[in-house]
Amino acid sequence: MNRHARFRRAHTPLAVLAAAAVSAGLLATSVGPASAENIDSAQRGKPTVVLVHGAFADSSSWNGVVKTLKKDGYPVVAAANPLRGLSNDAASVKALLAGIDGPVVLVGHSYGGAVITNAAHGSDKVKALVYADAFLPDRGENANELASKFPGSVIAGVLRPVPFTNPDGSKDVDFYIDQSKFHKAFAADVPAKTAELMAVAQRPGTATALNEPSGEPAWKTIPSWALVGSNDQLIPRKAQLYMAKRAKAHIEEIRSSHAVSVSHPDAVTRLIEKAARTVR
Repeated sequence: MNRHARFRRAHTPLAVLAAAAVSAGLLATSVGPASAENIDSAQRGKPTVVLVHGAFADSSSWNGVVKTLKKDGYPVVAAANPLRGLSNDAASVKALLAGIDGPVVLVGHSYGGAVITNAAHGSDKVKALVYADAFLPDRGENANELASKFPGSVIAGVLRPVPFTNPDGSKDVDFYIDQSKFHKAFAADVPAKTAELMAVAQRPGTATALNEPSGEPAWKTIPSWALVGSNDQLIPRKAQLYMAKRAKAHIEEIRSSHAVSVSHPDAVTRLIEKAARTVR
């Protein structure tokens, strides 16, 4: 059953093209990504938590979440999302899952939600999906389409496109958020100094990644949880609720910017552990 906290209006992507896929940035502290082979077999009583970041971030955006999960005894892997294309990125995460023994709780933020939706499809290891200010696409949908489904975006005016040529000669575009606008648009409830570091360290997402259609969604067969940031300026609250309800996810809301894993790591961790406790 869907569980809703208070509903509060938020503003989000319009032409969000590439930005709506945005994800949280760096924390001031640094917890490096774990690797599958480093997971202690003594922790096998609990499922492994695999964290997948979105565009304009890296695995260190999960620092606060990782610290608490590790303290609570969970094996954790913070995946390095390539951000080059949805099928490519999902294949990368799927390969990572193949190297993990035992059950997995797979977590995605922003565009990372689209990645886990595809990576977990057909997996017998993934027992729960957790979405944090994230996309939950159905078959044939893409991040850009979903970000633009409801009005309220501030992202259309803050993107900076950087065209590039792939090794095979094909053209694509990397999207960044203008550093001077990053704090207000993406991480309004994160301290200014931390947001400044996030803006500098952001990794771009490609136009290909944000417009590539999703495959068959894993949320149709795997139980899902969704944390909705009611003050998210990138993926509108209404869009998040629309996707989460459709997926029959267990829904919780929080007054957060899009950078929920940075500004509210405890809330993200609580939802992950709630999902993990259902894994047998």
